[in-house]
Parts: sequence; C-alpha cells; structure tokens
Amino acid sequence: MVSKSRWKLLAMLALGLVVTAWYSISREDRYTELFYFPIPEKKEPCFQGEAERKASKLFGNCSRDRPIFLQLKDYFWVKTPSAYELPYGTKGSEDLLLRVLAITRHSVPESIQRLRCRRCVVVGNGHRLRNSSLGGTINKYDVVIRLNNAPVAGYEGDVGSKTTMRLFYPESAHFDPKAENNPDTLLVLVAFKAMDLHWMEAILSDKRRVRKGFWKQPPLIWDVNPKQVRILNPFFMEIAADKLLSLPMQQSRRAKQKPTTGLLAITLALHLCDLVHIAGFGYPDAYNKRQTIHYYEQITLKSMAGSGHNVSQEALAIKRMLEIGAVKNLTFF
Repeated sequence: MVSKSRWKLLAMLALGLVVTAWYSISREDRYTELFYFPIPEKKEPCFQGEAERKASKLFGNCSRDRPIFLQLKDYFWVKTPSAYELPYGTKGSEDLLLRVLAITRHSVPESIQRLRCRRCVVVGNGHRLRNSSLGGTINKYDVVIRLNNAPVAGYEGDVGSKTTMRLFYPESAHFDPKAENNPDTLLVLVAFKAMDLHWMEAILSDKRRVRKGFWKQPPLIWDVNPKQVRILNPFFMEIAADKLLSLPMQQSRRAKQKPTTGLLAITLALHLCDLVHIAGFGYPDAYNKRQTIHYYEQITLKSMAGSGHNVSQEALAIKRMLEIGAVKNLTFF
C-alpha cells in the first residue's frame, strides 16, 4: 500500500507537470500571437502615418520627408554632400550617379502617391512561403515589394502575382525581368558599390559591359524599360545598418557587414507606407543544416557564409518591429 506521504509527493509532481505544461502552452500562444498575424477575413483598419509613428521608436526622428529614390536635381546643378561612400551614401559616386539618373526616373508613381492610406506587404524569399496559399492575400495589398530574383511564375498560389517594386542589386538581377514582373513594376537598384552603378549605366546606355568587380556575373543583357528603373536612396541602408543593427558606418573592406535586401525593404516600407505586413521572413536555426532558406530553391543557410549578413542580428531587429507593432507577420517567424 502506498503511504499518504508518497501519494502527496506524486500529487505534487503531477500538479507541477500540469502547471509547467500550461505555462509552456500559454507562452507558445503568446509567442504565436506576437509574431504571427492570422489572415483577417476583412481588411485591417489603415491609419495614415501609423507605421511612421510606430517606427519612430526604432529610427528616431527619421520622417518620410526623405525621398525614397535618388533625384536627378540633387546631382545636376550641385553635388549634394554625403558623409559616406556607398552603400551608406553617395560620396565619390556623384558624377556616375548623374549619368545614371539622367536615363532613369525618380518619382513614386502617382497611383501610390494619391492613396490616402498605403497598405504594403514585403514578401521575403523564405521557405515558410512554400505551401502557404497566401497568393490571393498578397495580391490585395496596394503595394507589394519583392526581393532580388525571387520567382513569381509557378508560385502564384503561395506568393501572389502582383509586384509593385522589386529591390535588387546586379548580382541578384533576374536575367529575364519581364518574365517575373508586371509591366509597371518599379525595378529598384540597391547600389552596394560604385560598380553597381557602372553596370546599370552600361546596360541602359548599351555601353561596353562591366564584367569584373562582382562576386557573381550579373546579366550582360537586361531587357527593361528605363522609365521603370529607380535608384534607392542610400539613406535607408544607413538607418537600417545604424538604427536596427548598430553597425559602424566606417568598416574595413574585409570585414564589411551590411543589411540584407529584405531588412532594407522593410525599412523602406516603414517610411513609404501606413500599414506594413511581412511574409516569408526568418531563417532556419543555425543547427539545422538541411532546411532550405528559400521557397524556390534548395540552398541552405551554409550559402550565407561570407555574405556579410548577420542573420541572427537581423532576426532580433525584426522581432523588435513585431513587438512594437510597426509590422505584422503573415507567416510564422
């Protein structure tokens, strides 16, 4: 016969297990609620200036008065002073920029400017989008921002088919941009180095192609309408690096760290939009060597080695945005 003291001990252990399980479940529920935003049946209310107000907790007094894209007028009559070289400024690249900006356009389309409240979604390239069935939801946003050469064709059910802006750099430019974008998609160059601007000038002016200075050969033929090309203001790279990742602006060339295009796109959206949702962000845990990082290819986290990106630090930055409600997440993070 089991003694009363032993029964009490067993009862206390059972109670402890129940409390522990309840606490774990409740923590998981709070985590899910914090970092995952279930698809609403109706549109979430959109309030003008809401994203900017919440993002000010991260960026300080960095208002949307800053132009999203570089302007020809700032380099035509006078060289606008810049404290940093690319990717955080334009110091030393003014003459090259003048030539590129003379070919491209610089404005935010009127269709976006006239919106009373801009609803935006930044579509990452993460594995979490695979089999997500988010395509229809993504297509309903006013502004859909995509990254690099992430494909749309064949993945519409999960990632949608609408692309308002696509941020890219030469090495990540899609070789057939018309196949993966809409006719009115803005192709937004993120210039990490002066050679990126040389590439753009050579492509659009049909000059001798630049073949050296890239970690991967960019397209030598890139069939685009120059009216759809924009040059992203390096200001957004600067504040993403400084305010979100605490990176020094002056770094040695060997150990140079920089934000990913994804974090940069979220930073841009927080300055352009009034409501910002994200989808397809987040990397596998470091110990997970086999999990793919993109929805459209089989590469793993190993491919990020030597990229100059600190994905762990970026994950913390995005979680801070989620915690303060500056962005909401359509996929688990």
